[in-house]
Amino acid sequence: MAQLRFALMSLLFLVGYAVPATAQGFAKGPHVRSELVAETSTPKPGSAVTLALISTPDPKWHAYWQNPGDAGLPAEAKWTLPAGARAEAFRYPVPQRLLIAGLMNYVYEGTFVRLTTLHIPADAKGTLPIKLKLDYLVCTDTLCVPEKADLETSITIGDGRIEPATRAKFDGWRAKLPRPLSAPASFQKEGGTLRIAVPYPADAPAKDVYFYPLTADTIEYAAPQTVTRDGDRLVIATKARAAPRALEGVLAIDGQGLQLTATAGAVPVAKVASAGTPWLAALGAFAAAVLGGLILNVMPCVFPILSLKALSLAKANQDAGSPRAEALAYTAGVVLVCLALGGLLLGLRAAGATVGWAFQLQDPRVILVLLLLVAGIAFNLAGLFEIATPAIVNRTASKGHGGAFATGALAAFIATPCTGPFMASALGAALVLPWFAGLAIFGGLGLGIALPFLLLGFVPAFRRMLPKPGAWMATMRHILSIPMFLTALALAWVLGKQAGVDGMTIGLAATLLATLGLWWAGARQAKGRSRAWLPAMPLLLLALAGVGLVHPAPAGGQPAAMAGAEPFSESRLAELRAQGRPVFAYFTADWCLTCKVNEKGAIETAPVERALADGKVAVLVGDWTNGDAALGRFIEAHNRAGVPLYLWYKPGKDTPEVLPQVLTQDLLTGLAKGK
Repeated sequence: MAQLRFALMSLLFLVGYAVPATAQGFAKGPHVRSELVAETSTPKPGSAVTLALISTPDPKWHAYWQNPGDAGLPAEAKWTLPAGARAEAFRYPVPQRLLIAGLMNYVYEGTFVRLTTLHIPADAKGTLPIKLKLDYLVCTDTLCVPEKADLETSITIGDGRIEPATRAKFDGWRAKLPRPLSAPASFQKEGGTLRIAVPYPADAPAKDVYFYPLTADTIEYAAPQTVTRDGDRLVIATKARAAPRALEGVLAIDGQGLQLTATAGAVPVAKVASAGTPWLAALGAFAAAVLGGLILNVMPCVFPILSLKALSLAKANQDAGSPRAEALAYTAGVVLVCLALGGLLLGLRAAGATVGWAFQLQDPRVILVLLLLVAGIAFNLAGLFEIATPAIVNRTASKGHGGAFATGALAAFIATPCTGPFMASALGAALVLPWFAGLAIFGGLGLGIALPFLLLGFVPAFRRMLPKPGAWMATMRHILSIPMFLTALALAWVLGKQAGVDGMTIGLAATLLATLGLWWAGARQAKGRSRAWLPAMPLLLLALAGVGLVHPAPAGGQPAAMAGAEPFSESRLAELRAQGRPVFAYFTADWCLTCKVNEKGAIETAPVERALADGKVAVLVGDWTNGDAALGRFIEAHNRAGVPLYLWYKPGKDTPEVLPQVLTQDLLTGLAKGK
């Protein structure tokens, strides 16, 4: 087949050179405009820098993928690099299919970006020139022309800084590259049919599935491919040419790619599954989200918000207090915030951003707003002032139940970043199901959070179990201000981790201004003054203006809290696994209280550290505090929408063991000892 392709391309070259381009209506080339760009122009010595080869074919022209298919030729790259530098092979995005005269071509008809990693020697100094000579074939439906491109760029050894806009652009290009398949795939040639079995969750949608082979001449490229489900895997069947020892390729699913290597094995014929919307998967994920939200009420990260619920529960025990309306208003606040956050998350992902659940807390400005809000609630509970909710909320909420609505909204906004049992898999499914099913799952999460309060509002027997309202409520209110002050303290700490000492100082100054304003308004209230809030408003507005002064601190290598732990990277994980070492990889964030409880109560304890060291277990830590696109993609690949995520890699096993959301010392020490 390779000889046939060479003969065919040679004929096309002759036709292309013999017939003037203008006679065929095409302008003189080059017909592919290319540019070589480095992610950072000032890399550190001994580091690795990503290079992007940006190529744009002219209209009606197309370039070719690594395996061009039945016709075409792959591009050839020749580097001219400084001594000691090394460039890896280019990584290609998922191609398009183009069928011409019965020949299947794997092509790019618009702008496409190939990425490679340039390894810089440790003794590199000054400015390093980088040159690339590219030989490639570019075609229309009737004409092929060989072209060359001489590209060059330069980098200067420096501090390794990457501009945020450049990082975002490269992250967008990286998101279009096929992700490595973490589980083993298999194939079987039976007669003239080749079947490929690829692990894939049974509850995840699979649309526009197509297998692009990298191993040449193993399948008939133009033959149709049938895709069926067989439990937790997809089975692709097509016409075979040969049975290789190993089959490499890219499985495209709804435009996204999974890079896989399949080994020979038994692949039985799968039953044809329904191609409709996975309603059963959506219903299962919805039920898991409701249960996860219900459990979230007792998770450590939600405890401070229980103080707000406690007062509302006591109020709901009064028959004259319209407990049903209170419960509905609270539920509306929770569900609407969950839907808003879920909708925004799905919209950002549809736009190409790599974000996950709790993305809002990756911005220090949001942390500062929460700090001001929680501090205000704490002082309100302590009795500094007596306006429970802003007047605008009371005016817009039905029948004056703005307090319950605002309590529910705040509970959802602060509580949902934590993930617990059932919730992690449900939110992971929400990111891959159709958008309407995903929104339903987010709504189910809100319903689960609000369910206890909803039952109290509508079941009088539950309300009768609560203590009767009385003078004790004032004392309890003051006591419940303590966890809110502790929450404010924790938020100030998170702000310092995200925005540095300067950011924390701005946050504390803004909190001080807001507190002075609240004290002033409370003092005027105590004297019965009208418009008590009017003089305090400038201070409150000035405190809010501090949000614009807070910026993320530059990324720096913070020392790991655990001795011997290393920052997570997929390349380092691959190195450790190649060495045959067990690996414990965990993903955390400073704003995730569940993560911190697990770390202080289990991971960073002396018995666990000793067991990990004795078992020669490598520990990799992925910090998602400020968001990281690469970490986000890795977390998503394990069917999770956020942190915490705990993975244990045993030597000789291809897939990791996903550990529970709540860790114990016995669990980790047992794993470290090989139990």
